[in-house]
Amino acid sequence: MIVKLSTTNAAEVQQAIANARHHVGASSGLVFTLVVVAELAEYDRAMEACMEAGREHPSRILLLTNGRARADRMDAEVQAGEGAPGEIIALKFHGVLQKHRESVVLPLLLPDLPVIVWWPGRSPKAPGLDPIGRMGTRRITDAMGDPNPIGALEVRARNYCPGDTDLTWTRITRWRGLLAAALDAYPMEVSRVGVSAAPENAAGTLLAAWLADRLDVPVTVDRDKPGVGITGVVLGSVDDEIRVTRTDGNLATFSAPGLPQRLVALPRRDLNTLLAEELRRLDDDPIYAEAMAALVRRLDKAADRGRGRPA
Repeated sequence: MIVKLSTTNAAEVQQAIANARHHVGASSGLVFTLVVVAELAEYDRAMEACMEAGREHPSRILLLTNGRARADRMDAEVQAGEGAPGEIIALKFHGVLQKHRESVVLPLLLPDLPVIVWWPGRSPKAPGLDPIGRMGTRRITDAMGDPNPIGALEVRARNYCPGDTDLTWTRITRWRGLLAAALDAYPMEVSRVGVSAAPENAAGTLLAAWLADRLDVPVTVDRDKPGVGITGVVLGSVDDEIRVTRTDGNLATFSAPGLPQRLVALPRRDLNTLLAEELRRLDDDPIYAEAMAALVRRLDKAADRGRGRPA
């Protein structure tokens, strides 16, 4: 069931939700409210990701965009029932109302349930201080959705608040798991680490910061090797090394001391999969916080040396 409202307000939207529940039945098992703050150009992509994630995490989804009309008004679309994983409320703000969206969002939050705020593209410099961000127990940003991904990640690191996370961190989940398992299986005294990644790939920057923090060794980042995303990691000791190389964004070549090279699946994942994974965690992520703190330390050290930021 889809209900469209023009020039409406929060009370009328709440009434439309109640009417939809009356006609199609109340959505059961909703686990949180997901507030999505998107630009018009990101609307379709964000809606697709929300629909996919909602099949795993039934929720009330509030999708906020800014319209182009000069009049001060809000339009809404309420979707529930067949084909909708939970309740989806799309809100489009026009005119001066674009500066007061939080007053509409607040009464539409599900009571006594977590609130997650997601910015699929550009996001505030300090999401935890943003009027809508303050409503969230978790705040999800995506540095790769910014025109300057590495710069955006650096801003996130310097303005980190408990509850923040970035899909850049989710993008390196499998890399972190593979490298940790490799060192468990083939222990060595790591003395050098090298990360290679495509230019402007923020995931490579964050992976380097995490490795520097976990291993307490210098980590270099090479942006010149061919490939997409993260293209390789080398963990080296005086005599041996563990090497993972990925050039096609799908399969990686893995080598370790005393073993022949073998292929491992290490595919780049789409936005839908990344969001669904991140929504499985509703509490703070201390390892992510430590990685972001490590990134700030790397930035400060590079600035002290007068070399600019590290890769």
